[in-house]
Amino acid sequence: MGDRYDVAIVGSGPAGLSAAVNCKIRNKNIIIFGQKNLSNKVCKAPLINNYLGLLDIVGEELNNRFQEHIDKMGIQLTYERINTIYSMGEYFALMAGNNMYEANTVILATGIEFTSPLPGEMEFLGRGVGYCATCDAPLYRGKTMTIVGYSSEAEEDANFVSELASNVHYVPMYSNEYKLNPKIEIVTGKPVKIEGNEHAEKLILENKELITDVIFLLKDSVPPEQLVPGLKIEEGHIEVNRRMETNIAGLYAAGDCTGKPYQYMKSAGEGQVAALNVVTYLSKK
Repeated sequence: MGDRYDVAIVGSGPAGLSAAVNCKIRNKNIIIFGQKNLSNKVCKAPLINNYLGLLDIVGEELNNRFQEHIDKMGIQLTYERINTIYSMGEYFALMAGNNMYEANTVILATGIEFTSPLPGEMEFLGRGVGYCATCDAPLYRGKTMTIVGYSSEAEEDANFVSELASNVHYVPMYSNEYKLNPKIEIVTGKPVKIEGNEHAEKLILENKELITDVIFLLKDSVPPEQLVPGLKIEEGHIEVNRRMETNIAGLYAAGDCTGKPYQYMKSAGEGQVAALNVVTYLSKK
């Protein structure tokens, strides 16, 4: 924990990066949380022909342009997954594993998870199902832990967990060369549901069952309603007004997490709107 930032931005897709650029131009002290490749969604996009001024650009090239832009502006990403954000009245506390950050305002640009919750996921949340391995693994020291990793970012968490667990099952939802400790067992198969009684006990895959003491679902982003207690959600999206304000003062949202259409230009535009209104909000404070 260092200084309190003017603005914390959660997400490094078009909305988050646009917000960061516009906050930086207005000399705000920012921190932006994201991933090394900025946006999996942009990287994997085929030909994009509706991004104004960049006709027929492939996703990877657009992503490279984003990287070049923020590099030239001296914007550096913090590669940590934010698991919970608490409104403390005058500021926000952002929890990332064992680290805590403070900011006067927050812009959520988390994108949207296209995976529906597994049957049993919400039922056992906090009772053997979690979204933060580094936070909760110490509670299960010496036990069997299962990690479902939705991107390679989860591998670092799995390696951390393997130092505490008696054994670790790693279920990757992507194909890659995995950089995992040798003691971690890689289990392939699609998760179907989570079962248990008072507590989660089994992860059922299409082809097998894993008996486990805890299941960590390490998605690219935590569902917004789990991320910020008290945040108003409407039909699976964060409810915002034209200024990209949420129902919590000082908390803004932009991009796919606020609703359709899921378009890069719409996200970049909302990121800019959120940033400009954050600047106004901070000047009034």
